[in-house]
Amino acid sequence: VVDADGKKIPFRALYGERKAIVVFVRNFLCYTCKEYVEDLAKVPKSFLEDANVRLIVIGQSSYHHIKPFCSLTGYTHEMYVDPQREIYKILGMKRGEGNNIPGTSVQSPHVKSNMLLGSIKSMWRAMTSPVFDFQGDPAQQGGTLILGPGNEVHFLHLDKHRLDHAPINTVLQLAGIKTVDFTNKFQIIDI
Repeated sequence: VVDADGKKIPFRALYGERKAIVVFVRNFLCYTCKEYVEDLAKVPKSFLEDANVRLIVIGQSSYHHIKPFCSLTGYTHEMYVDPQREIYKILGMKRGEGNNIPGTSVQSPHVKSNMLLGSIKSMWRAMTSPVFDFQGDPAQQGGTLILGPGNEVHFLHLDKHRLDHAPINTVLQLAGIKTVDFTNKFQIIDI
């Protein structure tokens, strides 16, 4: 993988010493990925530190897109890219959505936009970015893993389509991390 400064790092180094949640996103222009990563950004660093777990997002574009995507989403945890999609392929992450394209009734708790509006926003971001590109293969699907330390695989979810992300709180629980309230609603504690 490659970091935001263009430095190459062996994938195994991300989870070799301690447990890591590794989220592979479709591409940095995908609205569902953007909204999912916005929710990942809400996971407090203290929750990760208390559980001694790393939170890592991997995209499949050039490393030049990491910092703008982090700025756009508010994501401050670790992010890398796999520009040739080598790890995506090794892990068996599929390309395309085939007949599994979800209807509008499918609701992901992390995706707030409907498909039409989200797609328009994604295209607008592509057209207005400094270098017009799709920041990765638009047909590539992602996935979520909990790995390490060492060769242990605790959890593997390969996305079937763009709305098939693993629920973040489920992944946090499986990794031994406190869950997060993603509703953005004010809670009444006492009346």
